[in-house]
Amino acid sequence: MDEKWNVFAEEDVLFMHRSWTGHCVYAVSFALTPGGGRKIASALVEADGKRYRSPGDDYECLMLELVISAIVLGEPAADLRAGLLELTARASGKSDLPAGVVQHSVLGLRSGS
Repeated sequence: MDEKWNVFAEEDVLFMHRSWTGHCVYAVSFALTPGGGRKIASALVEADGKRYRSPGDDYECLMLELVISAIVLGEPAADLRAGLLELTARASGKSDLPAGVVQHSVLGLRSGS
């Protein structure tokens, strides 16, 4: 259960599935930038409450970027990780949440780390 996400791309769409359910939570489309890179053009989040309960738009935006940065690209993403802890603390009303537990519960471990 250490791997929380199955992430794969088909053409310009990145699909992010929760590993233990197989449900697609995010589908992110990319567009080319003038410099030859890519940027997020649009994103979809699962809306069926039986498959996924969204904590809200702020959380979803952060999670999209965090999964791409930390899981897919293997970046440290310290600011995004701090943002996750802040949003989780605000939602739970608890300010003393252990950062490692919060991060592991939603991100898991990156393969090969």
